[in-house]
Amino acid sequence: MEWLFGKRVTPEEMLRKNQRALNKAIRDLDRERQRMEQQEKKIIADIKKMAKEGQMDAVKIMARDLVRTRRYEKKFMMMKANIQAVSLKIQTLRSQNAMAQAMKGVTKAMQNMNRQLNLPQIQRILQEFEKQSEIMDMKEEIMNDAIDDAMEDEGDEEESDAVVAQVLDELGLQLNDQLSNLPQASASLNVAGGKVPVAAAAGGGGGSAPVSDADADLQARLDNLRRE
Repeated sequence: MEWLFGKRVTPEEMLRKNQRALNKAIRDLDRERQRMEQQEKKIIADIKKMAKEGQMDAVKIMARDLVRTRRYEKKFMMMKANIQAVSLKIQTLRSQNAMAQAMKGVTKAMQNMNRQLNLPQIQRILQEFEKQSEIMDMKEEIMNDAIDDAMEDEGDEEESDAVVAQVLDELGLQLNDQLSNLPQASASLNVAGGKVPVAAAAGGGGGSAPVSDADADLQARLDNLRRE
């Protein structure tokens, strides 16, 4: 009668109402089955009592009543099982309906999102982002070069070379061009007592060859390094 007053019942409400009715029927069957079990126990006790008293006619009547009671208990159990099966089906329908409603909402949201997505506009945005990123990288590189030029001192390189030359000179190491100017000799220079001889003996000939002051100084420094 609800449709006469303009109130529309949704499928979800209808399923919920039927679910409540089935649960109530299951509870009623459980109560009835418990009552039948109590009655069965009472009948069994009465049968034992009548049998002890020798009233066999009453025992037979009560036995038939016990059989009927057990048959009804079995029927109640079968009805409960059937109602539970129907209740499970209704629960399944409710779950499927909820899933359908959720999918409907998700589909609608996806449609709205796809409608709002403008691929050409997104492509233009990405292109502009790439362009601005390249411009920013170029500006950063220019600024770094300008900072390096502003912070760099012209005399730093010359002073650095002077420091390196001083360190090498203290260690007794000369530049490679002085080593390349050494004359070819057949015998090594002999150094004794820190003094450098002016001439070196030639191989087996007894002759002598003059040694320059720069070469003698270089040889002395090398010998000092060996002793250290």
